[in-house]
Amino acid sequence: MDFLNAIVALSNFVIVPAIAYGSQLALGALGVTLIYGVLRFSNFAHGDTMAFGTTITILFTWWFQAIGISAGVLPTALLALPFGILATMILVLVTDRGVYKYYRAKKAVPVTFLILSMGIMFVMNGLVRLIIGTGDIRFSDGERFIISAREFRDMTGLREGLAIKTTQGITVVVAIIAVALLFWFLNRTRTGKSMRAYSDNEDLALLSGINPERVVMVTWLIVAALAAVAGTLYGLDKSFRPFVYFQLLLPIFASAIVGGLGNPIGAIAGAFIIAFSEVLFTYAWKKVLGYLMPEGLEPAGLVQLLSTDYKFAVSFVILVVVLLFKPTGLFKGKAV
Repeated sequence: MDFLNAIVALSNFVIVPAIAYGSQLALGALGVTLIYGVLRFSNFAHGDTMAFGTTITILFTWWFQAIGISAGVLPTALLALPFGILATMILVLVTDRGVYKYYRAKKAVPVTFLILSMGIMFVMNGLVRLIIGTGDIRFSDGERFIISAREFRDMTGLREGLAIKTTQGITVVVAIIAVALLFWFLNRTRTGKSMRAYSDNEDLALLSGINPERVVMVTWLIVAALAAVAGTLYGLDKSFRPFVYFQLLLPIFASAIVGGLGNPIGAIAGAFIIAFSEVLFTYAWKKVLGYLMPEGLEPAGLVQLLSTDYKFAVSFVILVVVLLFKPTGLFKGKAV
């Protein structure tokens, strides 16, 4: 019985949160890896692109709630998400046409685009703060739990209860659908195949008659959709604060690089490696070990390797190790 309680406690505080967090990072990392793979630069504005998409989604969520529109047991934000995606698509297309296209025509080196993305990052960050402020915003409504800890304890008779939030379930389902649609698009459609060809060999793709500007536009549209979805899911599961999305850039880039920058499958695998590493290293193991260890030998302290304040440090350390020993990542993306 103690072993089962330990498993439930581990699932409640480590496995389920890490799966939800990994799904959110995976969507963010896919956006970063698509930009790097197709457009060949690291987009430092991606975190704030996520924040912008989430901001617009929140504004429409508030409007829908004010006029009495809801999604029943599901969060109203799901109804507002298409508007967030559309606004983000417009934003990234305006940014590309107004900034990146000029330097793309001049064949600027990748570091130029990286610096440009940093400038756009600060502009977007300021725009988001101007629109919605800097405070902590919770915009989830509807049913809070798929199953609550009390319901689980009543069903099983265990001391520990497993609670799965509705937002966690939605995150996993939406992430699976989004990833499936992305891989179907890249592998089954003419435009998707053009993107892959352009990514593999730009000169050969141009000789084959592929329109580079169309590839660029479609890439930005997909990245905008992924960013808005990832940002909204993260905000629903936790909360929305603009500065947090700026901080998320580190684990997102770490996910993409660990898996192999430019490799979509690697981005997904890297996201779950980063998510589970952050959660495992910052979890206090006292409760789980208390169930597993013999009576009288239970730990007195929290048995926590790192405070949750340092969870992004875990991403940073993993990122540095991968860059030092395997810069192409676990799935052999393009060398960083």
